[in-house]
Order: sequence, then structure tokens, then C-alpha cells
Amino acid sequence: MSLKQSMTGKKNIAGKLITLIQLAVSVICIALIWNSGLAPVKYLVPLIIVLLILFMITHALQYLKNNVSRYLGQIISLLMTIILAVGSVALLKTDDVLKAVGGATYKTDNMVVVVKKDDKADNIMNAENYRFGYQTVVDQKNTKKMVKDVEKVIGRDLKAETYESLTDEANGLLNGNIDAAIFNEGYISLIDESVEGFSDQVKILYQYGIKTEIKEEKQASVDEPFNVFISGIDVAGPITTNSRSDVNIIMTVNPQTRKILLSTTPRDYYVTIPDISGESRDKLTHAGIYGVDRSMATLENLYGINIDYYARVNFTSLVNIVDALGGVDVNSDYEFTTLHGKYKIQKGMNHLDGDMALGFARERYSFEDGDNQRGKDQEIVLTAIIKKACSPAILKNANELIAGVSDSVQTNMTSEEISKFISNQIADPTNWDIESQAVSGTGDTQTCFSSGSQLLYVMWPDETAVQNAAKKIKAVEKN
Repeated sequence: MSLKQSMTGKKNIAGKLITLIQLAVSVICIALIWNSGLAPVKYLVPLIIVLLILFMITHALQYLKNNVSRYLGQIISLLMTIILAVGSVALLKTDDVLKAVGGATYKTDNMVVVVKKDDKADNIMNAENYRFGYQTVVDQKNTKKMVKDVEKVIGRDLKAETYESLTDEANGLLNGNIDAAIFNEGYISLIDESVEGFSDQVKILYQYGIKTEIKEEKQASVDEPFNVFISGIDVAGPITTNSRSDVNIIMTVNPQTRKILLSTTPRDYYVTIPDISGESRDKLTHAGIYGVDRSMATLENLYGINIDYYARVNFTSLVNIVDALGGVDVNSDYEFTTLHGKYKIQKGMNHLDGDMALGFARERYSFEDGDNQRGKDQEIVLTAIIKKACSPAILKNANELIAGVSDSVQTNMTSEEISKFISNQIADPTNWDIESQAVSGTGDTQTCFSSGSQLLYVMWPDETAVQNAAKKIKAVEKN
């Protein structure tokens, strides 16, 4: 380099400063990628080399006499700085979302006070002289906490009637025997099963969230075979709120053989709920009212397996997930028009965007089998999402997908474990071999632990089908 070129380089302070900013942003971006755990080392090392070479080139151009070369280097440097800054912000947002979605350690029981829809009261203080009612059979601990909270808020002891079942309590409110009813909001869909249209005749006057820590079991490594309980719920509030689990899928993942097995258990399966129902039986869907850990324990007991992780999916927020995946393909058993959105569904294969998938998953009035067929269709949608998410499509739309799940998915898998699983998928984008199976049973009407003496539709498990399903789960875990 000549003396004149050297003097020119020294005068070009602005250009060199721009490239040094490029270097600083490059270092920050690399550090964020490294800390996120999303990028495999085999990709991270070449990225570091490329960014270093780009800095050396743009910085060296600032020492040349040629103005065009210097300006070209500055433009390239500015573009690189902008791209890396945008990427760094995206990484920070992704990290926040993964932390929000993963590592869940508690469940929430949303306790409510409801009154009839035409009641003049618009807050709990307006109801201080009301006669309250609550049941004393299930969820006693949370009910007692709620009664104490209401008494604290209104500043006096409640005038109260007690009932032996949720049904009796609900009828007591509608018949005017009490003015307000206290119960776990997760039970409202259960009450609707025995008191038709109950939820349409009442309004929530007051609510109180009770958080309970979920006992953390020893979890598996995402590098080894593991099971995930996927629970499809339908709640309007926070995803942590306890609610019936309308879709119950065990996803068995073997990262070594690249196999995934999706095992579906009907929501109406007539089972015992460990540490809740004793020897009494209840619907599998009702286990979700007592927390996702009780649903997991019920399925572990049914199949004789360990379930390492769970993922709760809110159906009302699936629109963003499906759209981020570029839509999903579902095979419909019937031709029908959805009540939600008036979408025409063809018998056979359909490509659905997010809103269409929601309409498909919610529909029940078009079927003779009503709610049972809706349950099957919800399983079909969730299965399609899982299959698409485990394909290379997740890499193409990863940022959109991650941004869309923060309010609609909750899992006890830590953000580090999620990052590691994604990193492994990026390192080896080979397609997964995905299979599905579903157990069957015999329909009946029986009383359920959670609903007292009310007769409800249930499904007695086919023991042979359950044993065969369990064998297949264990085979995927081993092979």
C-alpha cells in the first residue's frame, strides 16, 4: 500500500467506523445464536468464518484510494449491519417466546362466582347480601379458598347453601334457590352436559385464579426416546387454566430412529383418575379439570408407560399456528359446511388455512354423532399440525411459527430443551416416519365421579386395543 493510499485510509474515519460497528453487531449476533442453542455447531462455525471474512473485506476497502471501492464497502457494511441487527432482535424475541411457552411449573384453577344473566349486579360488591351456593363433593380445597376470598372481598361471612353435586348447585341458581353460585370455571362445560344451556343463562360476576405447583418428574433427554402428552383444550382465558382435555394424544418420539407415533385416546374413555377418583370411574376429558398432571397420570396408568413432557394447545388460538405452517392437509370423513366461517369441507383430503381449520375442528351440528365426530376431527387437525411441524416446513416458517404459539401453547419442556430439539432438526432435516393409532371401546351411559348421579355417555375401554397400543408405544421407544 502506497503512502498516498495510507493517508487516504487514515482520513476515511467514517468508513472504518461503519465497518467496526458491523463487527460489533456480528459478535453480538453470534453470541445470541450460541446462547439460544438453535444452531448446530456445524453451521455456526462456517457462519463465524463468513462474517469474519466479510468484515475483513469491507474494512480493507476503506484503505483504498478508489472512492467507488470505499463507498461499495460502506454500503455492504451497512446492509450487513442492518441484517444482523434485525436477526439479533428476532433471536431475542424467539428466546422470550420459548421461555414463555416452555418450562411451565404450575396449573391454574379459575374459580368463579356466577349469577343469572339478567341479574342487576355487575360486580361482587353488589352481591354482598346474596345467598351463595357451592358443592362439597369435588374440588373442596379450591372451593374453600374461593369462599374465604369472597368473604374477604365483601367483608363478611357468606349466606350459603351447600349442595352434593354441581348439577344440584346449577339448578339451585336457575330455580332461584340461591342468588350466586361458586365453582371452578373448568366445570362449566361439565355442568352443560347435565343442565342444558346453563352457560348461556349465567354471567361471571367475579373470578379468582388459584395457582398450584405441578410436581416436576424426572424428565427425559430430547436426544433419547420420549413421550409427550398433547392436550387439546378450549378455554378463553390463560392457557394455564385447568380445563377439560377434549383431545388426548400421546406423541412418542424416537430421535435416533426418526420415528414418531401418535396414539389417540377418546375423550369419553371411562377410566379412573389417580389421586382424584379412587376406584370410581370418570371420563378421560374430565381429568383435565384437575390439571394436566392428572391427565398424564391417567394415561400413564392406562398404558403402563412414562410420559415425560406435556403440551397444552388452545384450539381458539390455532389459527396463527396453522397459518404459520402454510396450512394443513386433513382427510374428512364427511362433506359439510362449517357453522364457524361457513366453509365448505369436501369428503376426503382438504387443504385448510388457520380459520378453516378452526371451523373444521369446532363443527358438530353437521354430524349425527355430534360431539364424538367433533372430537375425531379435532384429533385429525392436531395430528396434521404435528406432522407438518415435524417436516422441513417448520424450518421455512420457524420465526412465524414461534411467534404464533406464545399465547396458545404451554409445555413443561424447558426453553433449552426446545432449542436443542430444533437444533437437532436443523442439523438433520431428514423427514420423520410418522404413524398414528387410536384405541377403541364400547359406548354406554354411566355415572361419572365429577358429575355425581347424572348419567353421561362414556366409552368402556377395549382392553385388547389398549394392550396393543401400549406394545406399539414401547416398541417405538426401543427401536
